[in-house]
Amino acid sequence: MDFDFSDDQDQLRDAVRKWVDKGYDFERRRKAVKAGGFDRAAYGQLAELGLTGLYVAEDQGGMGMGPVEGMVVMEELGRGMVLEPLAQTLIASGVLGGYAPAALKSQWLPRIAGGEALVVLAYQERKSRYWLYMCEATATRTGDSWSLTGAKSIVPAGDLADAFLVPAMVNGKLGMFLVERSAAGVGTRGYSTQDGGRAAEVTFKNSPASPVSEDGLLALEHAVDIGIAATCAEAVGVMDKTMALTVEYMNMRKQFGVTLATFQALRHRVADMKMQLELARSMSYYAALKLNAPAEERRRAMARAKYQLGVSMRYVGQQSVQLHGGIGVTDDYIGSHYFKKLTQLELSFGDTLHQLGEVSERMQDTAGVFA
Repeated sequence: MDFDFSDDQDQLRDAVRKWVDKGYDFERRRKAVKAGGFDRAAYGQLAELGLTGLYVAEDQGGMGMGPVEGMVVMEELGRGMVLEPLAQTLIASGVLGGYAPAALKSQWLPRIAGGEALVVLAYQERKSRYWLYMCEATATRTGDSWSLTGAKSIVPAGDLADAFLVPAMVNGKLGMFLVERSAAGVGTRGYSTQDGGRAAEVTFKNSPASPVSEDGLLALEHAVDIGIAATCAEAVGVMDKTMALTVEYMNMRKQFGVTLATFQALRHRVADMKMQLELARSMSYYAALKLNAPAEERRRAMARAKYQLGVSMRYVGQQSVQLHGGIGVTDDYIGSHYFKKLTQLELSFGDTLHQLGEVSERMQDTAGVFA
């Protein structure tokens, strides 16, 4: 199997990396955090690079690219801990493009591709934990119109988004709907997240809604799987930069008159970190390659990938802090922010323990990765 990237994919990686290095340094990120955790100007620059249209078909104004390109982009954004929720844009593009009726696609996909509209997934509820089928929000049909009532938690940039993809129960079955933030009955309460980003509690009270899919569970599972693949790729970028910071520090910091990098025991720990990073990278590739597979195969693959990424993130982050010593947890040092980012990514779209349960539940007679 050929794992080499194409020239177009390499050029895409270079373009995103240059923007992260030159246009999204640590100081700009700090300012965005202090301003609330979302920089509309930065999101606009992602749109100018074409990234908001990555999963949007060309006839809808997008780039018409796929999961591998998404992985490349998210990995580079992870290196810079970019706060703007591009993963949510990939989710919205994938769900609307794959499930929505033609009129809804024409209304929203060109705006998403151009960066004019931010659509995010609002699916978590207080009682649901990570179980997608548990939902208390309800949708009601009156003639040709739909209204939605319920509450969703930890919605990325929820008080700044233009619309939400919202799963809700319809006569005992889960459906998927699109609700505009400006619609009647929609309320939001924004707050900062652990990694410096932004989220919100969102409430709906008889809010006008547009149906996306009658099979909401199928659409929601696909949405979450796109999120898992994006999270895995982003985490690889975060770990890659964490490794680089740790090695740089060990080559600079001296103890007993010599650099930390000369101590064999510490070098072994760095080697173990590198092993976990490469395991994570291979499983991120696996997730991207399986994202367009049939639903059951895709779900198994995402659980396996997210489990390994969770193990790797925890190990790389904790070892980096240990090797840095006290400075590793200070707010002024960039390494502590990478650790917080890894902690949050490990909990996103199902934590490690949840994914281990998913792997176990979905295990077949053959436990191999390609079963």
